[in-house]
Amino acid sequence: MMNFDAILFDMDGLLVDSEPVWHEVEVELIESHGYRYADEVRDMGVGMRVDEFAAILQAHYPKLGDSPAAIERAITERMLRLPAERVQSRPGAEAIIRYAVEKDIPRAIASSSSQVIIEHFVRLLGWGDWLPQRYSAEFVPRGKPAPDIYLHAATQLGVLPQRCLALEDSRAGTIAAIAAGMTCFTVPDLSHSTLADFAQINPHVFPSLDEAMAEVINKRLFA
Repeated sequence: MMNFDAILFDMDGLLVDSEPVWHEVEVELIESHGYRYADEVRDMGVGMRVDEFAAILQAHYPKLGDSPAAIERAITERMLRLPAERVQSRPGAEAIIRYAVEKDIPRAIASSSSQVIIEHFVRLLGWGDWLPQRYSAEFVPRGKPAPDIYLHAATQLGVLPQRCLALEDSRAGTIAAIAAGMTCFTVPDLSHSTLADFAQINPHVFPSLDEAMAEVINKRLFA
């Protein structure tokens, strides 16, 4: 495996244990309008940009709002009202971020979440100085699984996509990173995925961030 010049992190489900929280917020909103949240609809949205998923929600649950933008606002407002203790890092997240900081590896968040959610979570977790470059897919033409956010982040870092290592938890994000020409280490969030779900799309799948970091260190991927 080649060496890399930068590392790009997804946020929800990879660094932040937020996928179950997003799910709770979606359930609350949907059930408050008299619907049952179907698992197959939830699965469509994992890793997607919120506005794009809001369009799917509106198609399945039209009483949620008169537009995808209204549904997106309702979800975002609920997320921002969460108690701070509900926003927790994933096991191994701080260790791999700290490793990147100590090695002075160019790094960024490349997330499907809106910029306001990214900034909110980073502030609550105290990661602002560690991850000063934070990019939201809301500012690129297409969300994951399109590669746009990863290509944008690489451009902002001044690094060729092929020289970036991306870390992801979702199928949509993994497809996006690979489509951008990057090597992707997938660490599935087991609240919505299994290791087997990625067998056909990525050879680099790890059961934990700790094991992904061990691969980085043992293979000297940023030597």
